[in-house]
Amino acid sequence: MEKRMWAAGALAMVLAAAGCQAKHDQAAAAGAIPAIWMPIGPVPGPGIEGPGPANPYAGDAAATMDGKHLFDRYNCSGCHGTHAGGGMGPSLRDERWIYGSKEANIFSSIAEGRAHGMPSWGTRIPDDQVWRLVAYIKSLRTPNEPDPPR
Repeated sequence: MEKRMWAAGALAMVLAAAGCQAKHDQAAAAGAIPAIWMPIGPVPGPGIEGPGPANPYAGDAAATMDGKHLFDRYNCSGCHGTHAGGGMGPSLRDERWIYGSKEANIFSSIAEGRAHGMPSWGTRIPDDQVWRLVAYIKSLRTPNEPDPPR
């Protein structure tokens, strides 16, 4: 009885594999493009940072201050620490950025989120406010930083 069950299971697996191959062959014969594995979303690590949209608030002191208030109001410091110095989330004050340090990359990180902890805020925070947050983050470690750490 046990041999029959094992043989039936093996036969089912062989037939299933053959069926999958037949579908692949039919798709190829019909002129379909074969499936290609590609990562979806940004890939961490060094790479070439392409151009992206420019921050409409770059260099705007009032927008940078608004960004600091938004950083506090949205509790970004809950993960990124006081003055964005790091905590459960990475420091935003250092020079190492996994997903790129250009304004468009930072906007994308906030709006789309990142693997292993950064949630997507794009559906909860308007683009205008995300750009203000980016202006604040880019001001860190510069003379233009509002309320720098002592």
